[in-house]
This record gives sequence, structure tokens and C-alpha cells, in this order.
Amino acid sequence: MAMTRFGVMKHLKVLAEAGLVVTRKVGREKLHYLNPVPIQQVHERWIGKYTAVRAEALLALKAELDEEHTA
Repeated sequence: MAMTRFGVMKHLKVLAEAGLVVTRKVGREKLHYLNPVPIQQVHERWIGKYTAVRAEALLALKAELDEEHTA
């Protein structure tokens, strides 16, 4: 990626402050991990309601195609 180390660290700091990334210091290294809890909450609140409708439509289409194929 065309991003400086400073730019990466700045973005990681913003993500950590938002609680989306958890950091742990091991010796001289600072390890970053995704925090799945708030990411799951974002998915449930903003994305989940849209995916449910699409998933139901895909299941209905699959059932219809299976019915046509076996008939």
C-alpha cells in the first residue's frame, strides 16, 4: 500500500480510540487485533436488517429453481 508508517499508525490510533482495534504491547512491538464485539454490533444494527431480506430472497429463488429442476 502506498501509505507511510506514520499514516498507518495514525489510522490504527483512530480505530483503537473507537474500540474497533485492541492493542497489546509485547516487548518493543505493539500488536493490533480486531475487536469483534463492536464490529458485530455494527453489523447487527446497520447491515443485518438488509442482509436478512436478501438471504430470504436467495433461499426462495433456490427453492423455486430446485422445484423447476425436479419437475
